[in-house]
Amino acid sequence: MSLLGFLDHASVLIFALTGALVASRAQLDVVGFAVLACLTALGGGTARDLLLDRHPVLWIGDPSYLATACAAAVIVFFTAHRLESRYRAILWLDACALSVAVAAGAGIALKDGQPAPVVLVMGMMTGCLGGLLRDVVANEVPLLLKQGEPYATCALGGALSLLAAEALGLAPGAAALASAAATFALRASALAFGWHIPVFKGRPPRS
Repeated sequence: MSLLGFLDHASVLIFALTGALVASRAQLDVVGFAVLACLTALGGGTARDLLLDRHPVLWIGDPSYLATACAAAVIVFFTAHRLESRYRAILWLDACALSVAVAAGAGIALKDGQPAPVVLVMGMMTGCLGGLLRDVVANEVPLLLKQGEPYATCALGGALSLLAAEALGLAPGAAALASAAATFALRASALAFGWHIPVFKGRPPRS
């Protein structure tokens, strides 16, 4: 398995865990756990593959992606009650998943010969879309859209770091690892230190 394939599998596993934990907070049944886990784990990669015209889509070409997501859902179904704070676990697992998904998405787009803007968008989409779908379906405010939350910003930073590493002549594997590390460093710092980005402040219209 290539490094990009490994990163894709890792992001599926970790994102599936976050989807199942969100299902536990919503007190869903085991089928609901599996649905949220699969939606979260595969949403970003599916959209990426469709837009890049990569056939077959990752989980159709390799059903082990689906098996991984469903296994994660079942494990969480029986163990989530042991966690002291499921929301905190979701935040940190999501940070890990975002890191590897951004690196995988941007790396795959770069390997396919896509230009820099497409590489950035594919990295961000792979990292952010699954979590967005998870939170919308679970009727929660998406992390991506929380006021001042540097989520998409961290994904963008990670994708940019992959392009920078590639421009510096790093091997594709090293560039992908650098991207994952940069994304996680940004997101973990935002969570640990409470970083926020400026938000729009409405003002009365000028007369």
